[in-house]
Amino acid sequence: MNLTKRRESLKKLYTPLGVALYRLHLPPNFITLLSVITGMLSAYFFWHGKLLTAVGFLLLSGLLDLMDGVVARLSERASKFGAVFDWLADKWVDGFVLGTVGYLYAGPFTAILAITASMLHSFIKPVVYSEIGYSARIKGKIQDPLEGVGFFGRPETHLTLALFAVLERFNMPLGLSFGIKLIALLTLLSLFLRIAYLYKHFGKVYEE
Repeated sequence: MNLTKRRESLKKLYTPLGVALYRLHLPPNFITLLSVITGMLSAYFFWHGKLLTAVGFLLLSGLLDLMDGVVARLSERASKFGAVFDWLADKWVDGFVLGTVGYLYAGPFTAILAITASMLHSFIKPVVYSEIGYSARIKGKIQDPLEGVGFFGRPETHLTLALFAVLERFNMPLGLSFGIKLIALLTLLSLFLRIAYLYKHFGKVYEE
């Protein structure tokens, strides 16, 4: 699927909300913090079995994660700290949400697997920036080859989790137990594609 690869085309859908937040003069880092708070509320409601409320907060958290970048660009307040804070905020939320759902519905091993796969799938990118040297930015975003590699990242994880949470809530087949296992599997496969891409293009031994 790779919705991240389609970021530019999807911007038309969510940019108007970013403009509205910009007009409220909300600092980008505050919006990032709101995405963490709503993400933690999602984990809290998953823990207490309030699945539809949890899904609502999860989707709101993801939307706010998109908004901080829009507001940063419109207000010309993009910063290197903001970029780092955004990475950390995303993984903080994902760790708590995937850990909570995995632990409750599929057991500790699946929870650990889902969290680990999610973390590596994201953090392989800054490692590539450091070790291979991608640093060029367009509108504040580092342009790297992994952006279009893989098929199951953070947006797909959130949407899949939301779908199976709704199925779970209405006692439909294939609820969250299946959903979290599917997320772990697809994230791992997407990670392997990224590793394979890097090996193909950068696997040569250093020449002295």
